[in-house]
Amino acid sequence: MSLLSVENLQVHFRTPDGVNRAVDGVSFEIGSGETLAIVGESGCGKSVTSMSILRLLPEPQAQFAGAIRFEGRDLLALPDREMRKIRGNAISVVFQEPMTSLNPVLTVGRQIGETLRLHQGLDARQAEARAVEMLSLVGIPEPERRVHAYPHQMSGGMRQRVMIAIALACSPRLLIADEPTTALDVTIQAQILDLMRDLKHRVGAAIMLITHDLGVVAEVADRVMVMYAGRKVEEAAVADLFRTPRHPYTRGLMGAVPRLGVRAQGRAPGRLAEIPGMVPSLKTRIDGCVFAGRCPDAKDFCRLHAPALESKSPGHLAACHFAPKDARPA
Repeated sequence: MSLLSVENLQVHFRTPDGVNRAVDGVSFEIGSGETLAIVGESGCGKSVTSMSILRLLPEPQAQFAGAIRFEGRDLLALPDREMRKIRGNAISVVFQEPMTSLNPVLTVGRQIGETLRLHQGLDARQAEARAVEMLSLVGIPEPERRVHAYPHQMSGGMRQRVMIAIALACSPRLLIADEPTTALDVTIQAQILDLMRDLKHRVGAAIMLITHDLGVVAEVADRVMVMYAGRKVEEAAVADLFRTPRHPYTRGLMGAVPRLGVRAQGRAPGRLAEIPGMVPSLKTRIDGCVFAGRCPDAKDFCRLHAPALESKSPGHLAACHFAPKDARPA
């Protein structure tokens, strides 16, 4: 049994302009100790998917359908009291911007300890000792002194490490990391990625990584799910996806990655490749392929009929009528 199983998840927001179909029928699984990366452009539904797992989206504005099963229990059907026992305990999250996620008027030690006192029943002294241990675990120097520091007294990289320390304090079985390296310089990014890899092996947590950075995906992920306009368009093992992307959107994302010493064919020096066109409005129901308006291979058939998400090779799924399949032996 998978640690997390998401089945046909739909998340729709009611707005004055109509229904926004932020997530439209997404399914995936994460096994224990596995890292699944979810990639795509801003607004494709990555963060909404992750926040749905923890039920952090406002209701009734957000309407849910489908199932989210964690260790066999459907999280969408649990009462709020049971969900509070899971958040920060069995499932934790590292948010994108630590300066807005951390409380500026509480010390980092108290913020780490709050989770421990709530879920583990520790007293104040035990919680502070565990906070020092967690700061040391994530590589913050002088943890006995830093445990009494406030977020503004730390660098961006140190604040992100504190966020990871809070998320891992109760030894969760699933860690959701939403763009954990976006606001950091490349040196600190590398340190955070090394830290996440090391901690994954130490505590055995599964990781759901939300990102648009394919370089980060190549570094830490086991499998990759590509989302576009609220739908899953491709999923495969990381090496397979990078070697043979089957969906034209995935190929477009990879073509837009800067490469040192390579000049794009037919383009001015230094000009990056791009995917032409605009992402379709999620407030309009799309009957055909969601990528047809930007796809260089699209036919009239694509605009009328939505492609099924089907296997193109063992373990490699793609939602494209013309995605190549591996030849099967006779």
